[in-house]
Amino acid sequence: MSSKVTHTEFFELIKPNHNFEFAGRMNLLLAISLILVSVSLAMLPINHYWRGNALNYSIDFRGGSEVQVAFAKPEDSGKVRDAMVAGGFYGADVVSMKDALHPNTYLLRFGAVSPVSEQKALELEQKVKQKLGEGVLRKFDFSDGGDKIFLRFHKPVEADVITGILKEAGVQNNSVQRYGRPEDNTYEIILVGLDVEVKHALEAKLGVGSVENIPAVESVGAKAGAELRDDGIKSLLFAIVCIMVYIAVRFDFRYGPGTVVALLHDAILTMGAFAITYKEFSLTTIAAILTVIGYSMNDTIVVFDRIRENVSRLRDKKFDRIVNTSINETLSRTILTSATVFFVTLAMNVWGTGVIRDFAFAMNIGVVVGTYSSIFVAAPILIWLNERFFKSVGGKKATA
Repeated sequence: MSSKVTHTEFFELIKPNHNFEFAGRMNLLLAISLILVSVSLAMLPINHYWRGNALNYSIDFRGGSEVQVAFAKPEDSGKVRDAMVAGGFYGADVVSMKDALHPNTYLLRFGAVSPVSEQKALELEQKVKQKLGEGVLRKFDFSDGGDKIFLRFHKPVEADVITGILKEAGVQNNSVQRYGRPEDNTYEIILVGLDVEVKHALEAKLGVGSVENIPAVESVGAKAGAELRDDGIKSLLFAIVCIMVYIAVRFDFRYGPGTVVALLHDAILTMGAFAITYKEFSLTTIAAILTVIGYSMNDTIVVFDRIRENVSRLRDKKFDRIVNTSINETLSRTILTSATVFFVTLAMNVWGTGVIRDFAFAMNIGVVVGTYSSIFVAAPILIWLNERFFKSVGGKKATA
């Protein structure tokens, strides 16, 4: 009885036995990478002086509020912006939510996190001193982003008097009530919600009933936003340090620097894409860049593993030829893996909305530059280090 051995053939986008020239063009493509990195870094100070911020930080980082407003009928975004300015909400971004489930709905982003700004609170404090006399007000306590104001007087003051002063100053409130012991002469002013103020500002210009409802309100204080931004930067640096430790254990000195430089290259170019397009940069973007770093490292290690195997197997070849052969051998796998991730995230970028689209955009850029850097950034650095420090190790002297 004879048995027939069958061999399973796997799909390969690029057929075996090809020999594309990569090593000979690495210097040119590495120079292109340096130019792109320089442009990405240069856009940060350019945006800072031209647009006010190096990146288009979301409310996660710069602080502020994000309010969804559903209108009763279609409204022009310019008129909505004018209504916000007239209501005291300056610098508001008005973005139409193109969603069949949310018709006539806009996303409003602005810097205020409270119905009373710091400037408005200072004006109110001066108004109280003007109405009651300079020596009557003992303490005015209000923190930016808060929904309460505490007033403490040297002598008793009627609540109706305080309510009248608030009305003259244009500060809406739900209640004015005593707080603490009676002899402290302290009053607690509970302010109306930010959604009420936004609705009032919009209907004052667009007409009563123009706002159907406000389904969502999110606010982040400026201090909390700065902390989130710093934590995001720390997470990126921590990820790179951990990868450097892993590379030090997995490979020798020749392979480590190329991998780290490729990771930095990918992170900078992905960030540069957001700087150039000035798309919103948020915590979701940080998560995407971390994902790109992990993906890029995986792709680079696959190529480097093949190079390390071929160094032992092809001892008669020059090192740059070994690198070129190894890249060709892993090219089909690299392209198929990258294309799979790219087209999935491309679909998310085309049909997604909000933060999903921003995440997908970062992944689209990251997958492309990550695949590119594994071949044209990490490999040239590996060849240069071998030429500079390891001439007698792993193949003959390189010619590229």
